[in-house]
Amino acid sequence: MLEIYERLGTLPSKEAATEIEATLYTHVILSHEQRERGRLKLKGTNGEEIHVFLDRGKPLLIGEYLKSECGKYIKIEGVPEQVSHATCDDWETLSKACYHLGNRHVKLQVGERWLRIKPDHVLEEMLKLLGLSVTKDEAVFVPESGAYSSHTKGRHTKGRHTKDNKEEHKHEDHGHSHFNEDDTVENSVHNNEHQHDH
Repeated sequence: MLEIYERLGTLPSKEAATEIEATLYTHVILSHEQRERGRLKLKGTNGEEIHVFLDRGKPLLIGEYLKSECGKYIKIEGVPEQVSHATCDDWETLSKACYHLGNRHVKLQVGERWLRIKPDHVLEEMLKLLGLSVTKDEAVFVPESGAYSSHTKGRHTKGRHTKDNKEEHKHEDHGHSHFNEDDTVENSVHNNEHQHDH
């Protein structure tokens, strides 16, 4: 089992990435909801169990590297999810669509005169009325993370979870557990397939 407290980011230089790729231990394939969590119990593509302890509020990035306590490198990948893909011919129409979705606090991914949301027939109908063409698709969903979010790399130290002092971490002091069944890859992907069915 690997324990993760450190994220390295996507690495700014090709040389650094090449060096890590040469010794890469495994990958983890995550949905967008899993990438937004700070605590995860996962399995790498090699079958290794991985426990992640990171700061909340800083979503993991596709292509980002994590480093385990024992020095192994793990790469983040995205799992294809069911999405609604909306396109249009002009930026004004797209801007109006993004405005209305934003007013509803909808997670969305924006591209070159296209956007993606999780399937929702009410929102899909609204997009059609605004003049967009909407199709069902399966793709890695990377929603906008917000203007004030930060993707800085760093080591998680809150809650006394680091290797050097994890013996001091007493669960009776704060009465929480780090994982529940919904944190597993299998359950999260299964839940994603049943959301927005209304």
